[in-house]
Amino acid sequence: MTAHSRPPVIPLRRPPVRQTTLVRSDVDHTFEVFVRSIGVWWPVQPFSAGQDRVRDVTVEQRAGGRVYETWQDGTVVEWGTLLVWQPPHRFTMTWTSTPVPTEVELAFTALGPALTRVAVEHRGWESLSEAQLSEDCALPGGYTGGGYSTGWTTILARFAAAAEAPRSQPGGQR
Repeated sequence: MTAHSRPPVIPLRRPPVRQTTLVRSDVDHTFEVFVRSIGVWWPVQPFSAGQDRVRDVTVEQRAGGRVYETWQDGTVVEWGTLLVWQPPHRFTMTWTSTPVPTEVELAFTALGPALTRVAVEHRGWESLSEAQLSEDCALPGGYTGGGYSTGWTTILARFAAAAEAPRSQPGGQR
């Protein structure tokens, strides 16, 4: 095989970060807790820009809507924009908390009348440089070191606990 007949070198694809959890709740309630109560259950420390300054997290429930945190002093920090909005089954958003925007998709699948599978896929890592992939995110290691994978596992666990909380208690506390 000569140098001229070799196939082109294709860069390795960087696989998405995928995590799932099971929530003992119906799909409608599970979706609603995620988007309407995110400011209650989301672990802002360490998974936000403002950390202890965060007053609320908001999902504008429509395609093109923003997802953002609001600090005690009124500062707003955007997390992304909703690209797909299909309640109660899925939404996809840009994720601007990475050095270059990536994409996060959340899928909610009813497995029974009181059981929902929630899957997150965080993708678009091809846009980041090798150095950016290794940068710490909220957790050490970034994409390369498993920080995003560990982060989504932690976030989904907090979310599942909130969605499974008795309905008279909306989601628990930070």
